[in-house]
Amino acid sequence: MTDTAAIAQEHWISLPQQGRLYAKTWTPSTAHQAPLVLMHDSLGSVALWRDLPAQLAQATGRQVIAYDRLGFGQSDARSGTLSAQFVGEEAQLYFPVVCQHLGLDRFALLGHSVGGGMGIAIAAGAGQDCTALVTIAAQAFVEDRTRAGIAEARALFQDAAQLERLAKYHGSKARWVVDAWTETWLSPAFSDWNVDAWLPGLQCPLLAIHGELDEYGSTAHPERIARQAGAGGQTEIIAGAHHVPHREMAEQVLGRVQTFLAQAD
Repeated sequence: MTDTAAIAQEHWISLPQQGRLYAKTWTPSTAHQAPLVLMHDSLGSVALWRDLPAQLAQATGRQVIAYDRLGFGQSDARSGTLSAQFVGEEAQLYFPVVCQHLGLDRFALLGHSVGGGMGIAIAAGAGQDCTALVTIAAQAFVEDRTRAGIAEARALFQDAAQLERLAKYHGSKARWVVDAWTETWLSPAFSDWNVDAWLPGLQCPLLAIHGELDEYGSTAHPERIARQAGAGGQTEIIAGAHHVPHREMAEQVLGRVQTFLAQAD
């Protein structure tokens, strides 16, 4: 682990006819190996990663990059509903623009929840340009437990106080962010979504981390991801953790990710 704190820098990335994306980088003075790009969850943002990007940069000696997807955090608002193909669209339409702006030729990925699915889609298309992939609490398919957890969350977000807390990170976009999550995942058009088509194309080492008590998906998800990954994969089930193990068991997850990325190099 390096003793030098990473230098943080903000970036604004223009999208053709759709506004701007907000991104932030954390660069240690000893930066080496491929940068690590973080993909946030359905309610997430750069700010909601909290201290994890800086900790990852220091622990791994890599530049760490996080960006707010269009419609989230400090990125510009997004109109309309998400399509049932939004996970693949992030990989095809938006992530390449981020790479071009930041000059990324090779990268490693870490994705939380739906961000893990996006990481799988991105890595499958990137071939050997993606050097490693970590998924945390990623969904591999739409499980009954997933739908039940999201339905419960939808009911909770009818409370104005819950929405106000989310608005601290998404501003006036908070209602759109909630609806983009709940209404997409609970729609009949999304019921047969899965990552199966991408998994065989993975050429990089993979680590699928999952909380034992995840309320949005059983351990069938990491097991399926690791089993079908083209280059094989490892699973790490975090005892006592729910859907955000990198916050609930921060030191354990950070150490596991650090070890995995060092071995992947």
